[in-house]
Amino acid sequence: MPSHPAAHRPRPQQTTARVVAPRGAPGKTAPGRRRGALRSPHAETDALVVEHLPFAAKVAANYARRTGHPREDLEQLAAIGLIKASRRYDNQRPGRSPNHFIAYARPYVNGEITHYLRDKGFLISVPGRWRELHARGQKLLREGTAPHEIAERLSITIDRWAEICQACAVRVVAMAVSADEESGG
Repeated sequence: MPSHPAAHRPRPQQTTARVVAPRGAPGKTAPGRRRGALRSPHAETDALVVEHLPFAAKVAANYARRTGHPREDLEQLAAIGLIKASRRYDNQRPGRSPNHFIAYARPYVNGEITHYLRDKGFLISVPGRWRELHARGQKLLREGTAPHEIAERLSITIDRWAEICQACAVRVVAMAVSADEESGG
């Protein structure tokens, strides 16, 4: 085993296409373009999106955990929201910088996901008291309390506890589509 620590290798950076000089004018750039300018008109915004994809993935994972929808689907929607935000973001405005982008992008990312969830199903509203009792009951379960003792410890009936568990277990209910509706009939 070598006695020296492993050499640090920098992370490979994503390369971007550069504008090449026009034919017949070596060393000169095209009029209106500076040498080495990025080719894509959206290169800056695309770089902003790539830089903040972990943020979008985190938001999507939170929604996936709460709703039961596939995380990968929600990550794609979050990325779409990130793209929309990056195309509208102007870091040249006073008081704006790339550091403020997440605060700007969050409503776009959340909006894309919530629009999808609103279109694909409806959220069941569970009373706050029930959510609180369910959270306390789940905590008791994690602490090792027997399931039949939980209702007694929460001062509710066993039937009420079963109803609360059932209501809190369903986060999003997808609306069933009949074969007639799918075929357009």
